[in-house]
Amino acid sequence: MSRASAKSSAETPPRPDPRALLLWYDRRRRDLPWRAGPGERADPYAVWLSEIMLQQTTVEAVKPYFHAFLARWPSVAALAAAPLDEVMKAWAGLGYYARARNLHACAQQVAFERQGIFPQDEAELLSLPGVGPYTAAAVAAIAFDTPCVAVDGNVERVVARLFAIDKPAREAKRELREKAQTLLPPARAGDFTQALMDLGATVCTPRGPRCDLCPFAPACAAARRGETERFPVKAPKLEKPLRRGAAFVLTSGGAVLLRTRPARGLLGGMSEFPSTPFRVDFDPSRAGAHAPVAARWRALPGEVEHVFTHFSLRLTIFAATLPAPPQIENGRWTPLARLCEEGLPTLMRKVAVRAGLIVE
Repeated sequence: MSRASAKSSAETPPRPDPRALLLWYDRRRRDLPWRAGPGERADPYAVWLSEIMLQQTTVEAVKPYFHAFLARWPSVAALAAAPLDEVMKAWAGLGYYARARNLHACAQQVAFERQGIFPQDEAELLSLPGVGPYTAAAVAAIAFDTPCVAVDGNVERVVARLFAIDKPAREAKRELREKAQTLLPPARAGDFTQALMDLGATVCTPRGPRCDLCPFAPACAAARRGETERFPVKAPKLEKPLRRGAAFVLTSGGAVLLRTRPARGLLGGMSEFPSTPFRVDFDPSRAGAHAPVAARWRALPGEVEHVFTHFSLRLTIFAATLPAPPQIENGRWTPLARLCEEGLPTLMRKVAVRAGLIVE
């Protein structure tokens, strides 16, 4: 072999070895409540439920909700038979409430149209309500060992570093999926997908990755360059617009006025205190036009602040008390002692705390 050929061979990095990752996973796998033990068959219902809950939500935030749902609705048939408003209440605080509506619709479709059996094929899974490409691949791989890789944010980071993909993840999603698929071993697709997720969550972290512990380190382009923290390439951060609004806390006879938001849109189908639209140009001095009834409304000091995915919100809170609870269209009177049972979304819980109805 010539000197040039020897040099070229020495510079050619090894291919990522999926067997090395699986060996690492067998020793270091995370113990998660929805994850089957070594050698056990995964429960498709538990896998699907956890993956819907984990969308844009942390593992630690999901754990108590997962336990509560599984205890209350231990099968897809039980969840399908539950009233939607009970599912929405149980979901309260987990955010992104369209997921809860889709969760219930999906459970009904699987239970009533598929005899309680989840499809194993990615394409069929994609036809279910609330199931996108990532969730379809995750359920197919983890629950049925279908040969595919589910690419979440952790996996995107691992793959972007492994191949030094020099563009922001949102521009490189197709390339990241294709690269991830090339890593797939001939067996244990479910374990491999979970191994990639665990690697990103515990070793190939956004800051301070532990390359010394990574089974892919010898093949990692970013590690060879000493540029692990440069990948994934960050897209310019867009500043969230600030919207404002007002909420009206009306009490009477030991009860408080609530209503249900429209099924579609922000906080769809959730309980709320009557409120104004949330707008960039909202003028608090004109909030009274949106009050549910005429009353001696007083503005409470300060504002409630909340951050949604696409905007930040500041709410002015108005409070009033009436001697007797009037009948109000689209409203209902909830006893203050049972307010916590309403399953208020986080924003409305903040309003209740600011109004002194709930103690944090």
